Amino acid sequence: MSRIAAAALLAAALSILPAAAQNADAERLEAELTSDNTAGIGTAFTLTDPDGKARSLASFRGKVVLLYFGFTSCPDVCPTDLQQIARALRAVGKRASGVQVLFVTLDPERDTPRLLAQYTRAFDARILALRGSEAEVNRIARAFKIYAARAALPGGGYTIDHSAYTLLLDREGNFRDYMPPGTPSGRMAVMIDELLTATRKPVGDRIR
Repeated sequence: MSRIAAAALLAAALSILPAAAQNADAERLEAELTSDNTAGIGTAFTLTDPDGKARSLASFRGKVVLLYFGFTSCPDVCPTDLQQIARALRAVGKRASGVQVLFVTLDPERDTPRLLAQYTRAFDARILALRGSEAEVNRIARAFKIYAARAALPGGGYTIDHSAYTLLLDREGNFRDYMPPGTPSGRMAVMIDELLTATRKPVGDRIR
């Protein structure tokens, strides 16, 4: 990826965040995600699904994984991206059996198992919601270079400022690529197909 293209994607991702969240930490994480050096991105993890079952990343070995960090009360970018992901799964057709979409909540305090199940199933029943403690999901998000932080709202309450990349992991669970917020379903389907049919490539050699 060219420096100009990477900069454009970074600007697009940051544009969805309130100005208060556009700080050095967010910029550093997203610059690391969009750089050509991807060897340090990702981590093993185990979280809980809405049925209370522990799910490790390793348990999806053999499938291409789309990993998305968000929260159910996200006003715009999360539902928009999940809608595109659901459309991409339908576009991939039968090959979608080799894909697992994981939606990790960044707001476990409010996102109960029942709410998460209802939310993801509204887009596609194949999207699996996962949750853990706030500290745990923030640690995992940072390992995947995703920025997330609580932000107070006027009049009380809070929202979650976060970067909104959809991450692509290969069949061994290695980070391989990313899709910026607003990626259309057609482009997603192409990238999923490329990863489904790709032979093993060195980490950092992105699918394009």
